[in-house]
Amino acid sequence: MKICISVIGLEAWFGGDFAALAELVRIADRKGVDQVSAVDHVVMGENLAAYPYGKFPGSIDAPWIEPMIQLATFASVTERISLATGIVIAPLRPAAVLAKQIATLDVLSHGRVDIGLGVGWQKEEYDACGVPWENRFEVLAEQVEACKALWAGAPAAYAGKHIRFERTYSLPLPPRGAKTPIWFGIAPMAKNIERIARLGDGWLPMERDPQKLAEPIARIRAAFAAAGRDPGELQVRASYRIERDAGGKPDLDATLAATRAYADVGVTVLRAEPAVFCRGPEDYEPFLDRVLAHRG
Repeated sequence: MKICISVIGLEAWFGGDFAALAELVRIADRKGVDQVSAVDHVVMGENLAAYPYGKFPGSIDAPWIEPMIQLATFASVTERISLATGIVIAPLRPAAVLAKQIATLDVLSHGRVDIGLGVGWQKEEYDACGVPWENRFEVLAEQVEACKALWAGAPAAYAGKHIRFERTYSLPLPPRGAKTPIWFGIAPMAKNIERIARLGDGWLPMERDPQKLAEPIARIRAAFAAAGRDPGELQVRASYRIERDAGGKPDLDATLAATRAYADVGVTVLRAEPAVFCRGPEDYEPFLDRVLAHRG
């Protein structure tokens, strides 16, 4: 089991200084954490009730730093930890710009990018960026195809319904070319499962209950097989379900006890959240030690 660390909210330990997070990621890299994840919101609208996964876990005025720039900062102070997103809202960026951002980060980190892509949930973000909300899932799939074309070599060409280019040069190429890993953060509906199996390497579920993850993971694996791919290659990064004690306080030991249950249903990476369990930086390294001890 691989371990991913989320940096959401950790800037609060340093008076809102996001630059201080680089040292936390450097420590995680030194201790053997496998992955660090960043998140994306270009803007926030006021309709938080539209969040489709229950109560939105944040406030309307929370700061959201641009994830690709943040991960580039992390790349400069680390050697082995993989750099992930959960997610980049891909349709808000033109396909060629997205391909260039990912390729640049992968070049600078010597091939350590595990990019997570999705469509988000706020129409307000699309409106603010001048991007149509409609057909966003189609655009996402074409973006991935276009990125793969640009990463495979130059000149590149792609002809889709929403994206088109020919004899286009986008250099430098990422170290792994068109095989740069792409994880989809999209709901496990039939069309999305087909997209994951055809274009992706991993899935980022919102569901945290390991028992509820078994069925969709099985369906994605079956789709891999139907597409002629090895189902065993599917990567799944889930977030630990936060368990609480009788007083409502987050219970780290009870939370980590479910590690084996996630592995049993096909989760390959578990995302842990220091902001939930740590009072401040003084708790951070002991937290990492306890999480890594359950990696197996």
